[in-house]
Amino acid sequence: MFSILKKDNNSRARSGTLTTFSGRTVETPAYAIVGTHAEVRCLPAEKMKDARVQLIIANTYHLWQRLGKDIEKFQGLHAEMNTPDMVIMTDSGGFQVFSLGFGREHGVGKVGGIRNSSVGTERSPSPADRAALRSHPGESDVRRIPSSPGFREFPPDDFLIHNERNMRDKNLVRITEEGAYFMTDDGERFLGPKLSMEIQEKLGADIILAFDECTSPEHEYEYQKQALARTHRWAEECIAVKTRNDQMLYGIVQGGVFEDLRKESSRYIGNLPFDGFAIGGSFGEGKMREVIGWSVSGLPEEKPRHLLGIGKIENILDGVAEGIDTFDCVIPTREARHGGVWTREGRFDAKKSANKNSDAPIEKGCVCPTCAMGVTRGMLFDMFHSKDLRAGEYATMHNIFFFNTFMSEMRRAIQNGMFREFEKETRGKLKK
Repeated sequence: MFSILKKDNNSRARSGTLTTFSGRTVETPAYAIVGTHAEVRCLPAEKMKDARVQLIIANTYHLWQRLGKDIEKFQGLHAEMNTPDMVIMTDSGGFQVFSLGFGREHGVGKVGGIRNSSVGTERSPSPADRAALRSHPGESDVRRIPSSPGFREFPPDDFLIHNERNMRDKNLVRITEEGAYFMTDDGERFLGPKLSMEIQEKLGADIILAFDECTSPEHEYEYQKQALARTHRWAEECIAVKTRNDQMLYGIVQGGVFEDLRKESSRYIGNLPFDGFAIGGSFGEGKMREVIGWSVSGLPEEKPRHLLGIGKIENILDGVAEGIDTFDCVIPTREARHGGVWTREGRFDAKKSANKNSDAPIEKGCVCPTCAMGVTRGMLFDMFHSKDLRAGEYATMHNIFFFNTFMSEMRRAIQNGMFREFEKETRGKLKK
């Protein structure tokens, strides 16, 4: 159930409460923290509440690949992550249709440009980027899932760029009208609407997503139209095969950067009996707010809306202003692992020499557990350069707390009728 508590008079922004069929709740607007492989990297489960985490999103494709046959005895995401009271979502695997497919082939992210895994942003690579990539041709970010013996090692996210060759690489996905075939070390593996629903039901998230085709920003109109027809057929199949009544099912609006396709998809998906909706696919440079507006135009007001894979501050403002309730993105966690720290004064790189021997706090006035311990920028610099594992945890804690606090302040601004002022002030700080 979704309850809208307050609407903004000057935009589509709203604050509310999302209560899942399992009884877990989220205050919206909210930020879903990414736990791709059933854990939030560098942040132990017992510290998530201290970081003000309300919502986590895990990934169906990656868990399916790693669990294999063990998925039959999987205890469920809440038990695996030790988060019994927290709301968990699962992506359907549709993003990997793009990220392992045309995203690799076209060398683009959802918004456009090459994705640089070290900072978690999407942009074209600079000469410095290319030089850095050539200087570390074999570098990888590899780990194992704790308490899961027998799991293979794996890179943590899609689109990791280990060398310049991977800026445009082989398409590993073959799309058919029934679903998608992924090329793996064990040969082709098929994932379609029915199997995606079966996997997500076994994973046991509170909110699950319909299987869709996430398209590339470089796809032309005719391909986007064909992909949209597939997504719509798959949406109906997901509804038909879903069996669990304790999971909310979200339909996904697609259509690329084309107004008529976005509005068509919004009407079509909005008229199906989904419990909520997600906005997926490509947005194009500089068109984020416009595309979101088209995408929500046909959705029922009384149901929740999620924006998939988008989480920069300016994009959150765009989304909330157009009626988005929840977001997910790797920015808080991925950037933290690489030294990127977010503050009200802007983002800074903790690894840079300017922070060496600095006694300045990470963020003045911040009450997150990291800042409350008195960790300074100089201390964080030393920990990153000495490979101290606390560096990743402290930076991750701070970043997640920062983004969740930002969402809390935005909720308060909407409730007090001050969203326009909040948006204006925040955008002003971003320009500095």
